Amino acid sequence: MEMISESMINGIPLVLVVLGLVEWSKRLGVSGKALQILSMLVGVVLGVLYQFSQQPLEGFSVWFGAVVYGLALGLVASGIYDAVRSAVNRG
Repeated sequence: MEMISESMINGIPLVLVVLGLVEWSKRLGVSGKALQILSMLVGVVLGVLYQFSQQPLEGFSVWFGAVVYGLALGLVASGIYDAVRSAVNRG
């Protein structure tokens, strides 16, 4: 399984796609805890799809690994989003 930082789709880091979708949702009116939940859900969905694009998901352990990968992707994206938001609010 690749590291989160190495996950690229046609040269685009997957974590940036998650961040972009969360920011886009924010502009559509999603706010507060819903943004964090959305970040996790988008991370899981894109993470599982990315893992499936690398190899078929056959068996529980492979599916479990793909879901954990997606959770990590969502957590990283959520952490980056919160860090940037905190830095902007301080400045």
